[in-house]
Amino acid sequence: MLSRTVHVALGERSYPIEIGTGNLRDSGRFLLGRRHVSHAVIITDSNVENRHAMTVAESLSDADMLVDLLVVDPGEASKCAEVLEGLWNKLLELGADRRTVITAVGGGVIGDLAGYVAASYARGLAFLQVPTTLLAQVDSSVGGKTGINLEGAKNMVGAFWQPIGVVVDTAVLDTLPIREYRSGLAEVVKYGVILDADFFMYLEENVAGLNARDPEVLREIVAKSCALKALVVSRDEREETGLRAVLNYGHTFCHAFETLTNYSTLLHGEAVSIGMMCAARLAERMGRIDQELVDRQYRLLTALNLPVDVPAVDHDAALKVMARDKKVEHGKLRFVLPTRMGHVELVGNVAPEDVLASML
Repeated sequence: MLSRTVHVALGERSYPIEIGTGNLRDSGRFLLGRRHVSHAVIITDSNVENRHAMTVAESLSDADMLVDLLVVDPGEASKCAEVLEGLWNKLLELGADRRTVITAVGGGVIGDLAGYVAASYARGLAFLQVPTTLLAQVDSSVGGKTGINLEGAKNMVGAFWQPIGVVVDTAVLDTLPIREYRSGLAEVVKYGVILDADFFMYLEENVAGLNARDPEVLREIVAKSCALKALVVSRDEREETGLRAVLNYGHTFCHAFETLTNYSTLLHGEAVSIGMMCAARLAERMGRIDQELVDRQYRLLTALNLPVDVPAVDHDAALKVMARDKKVEHGKLRFVLPTRMGHVELVGNVAPEDVLASML
């Protein structure tokens, strides 16, 4: 089994990300290498339960742990207060205590939800991430952001709660529906735009391998994406300096589109792809970049079969949703915008008319 390890440097909260192909069955070994565990509660969804969660459960059980499995409905709708309360009560019934380790097996929704369960139950339980989608592997499983949605805003309730480790098995990506897989590629492209021009070029040069889910290419892009995110998180864990905000490139538009389509039309990565195009057009309109960067981003996203056209939503309504974004400061819209390939900045006091124009 080929594997690579990326370290997230956060002092006493530091943890490893093990990236391999076929290493899902070693989850028990990995967890025991982090701490002594007698009880693990796996939180997953019904799409992942038989496909991958049972493999993790068997591995943890083989490592002499008592294992319980909690299953929720798949999809963004499960990131809500009602499901959260149900999981808290299930943990109470199972006799979970502060030595219990919550294990998230699934995509970004499961990671966010299970992470918040871990952060909030008994004032904090240890938490292992086992992401099974590309989007979760390269983005949401790393960095400790957990939470649920409110009806009017995505990820508005939550906590920073770092996992004790992350197990990434790229072999599970073979089972992903093609649309889900492509959705994850949007976050990979994002890392190139915001932090690493050479990585963006690597993606341009390996479109065929990306579309074919080549194992070597997958290990490379997951490891590089995780390393880039780990670097940012280690310098701004709780978004206090503004550095971590760069990871939200395209997301202000993205969250507005998701909200206005009731989280039911676009996958998150698809909304990120569209949001990045809006952000690039906004940056060009403001004179921060030239047309070439916009075109390169467009060509790569479309080569990966990602959507780039704004959905049929009311643009004024989208602007109102953006006004509730967590990056808003003193009532003024702020956006993460590029200045060149591989570098972005948080830009404040953006004119609403420029935002509206970038959605056309």
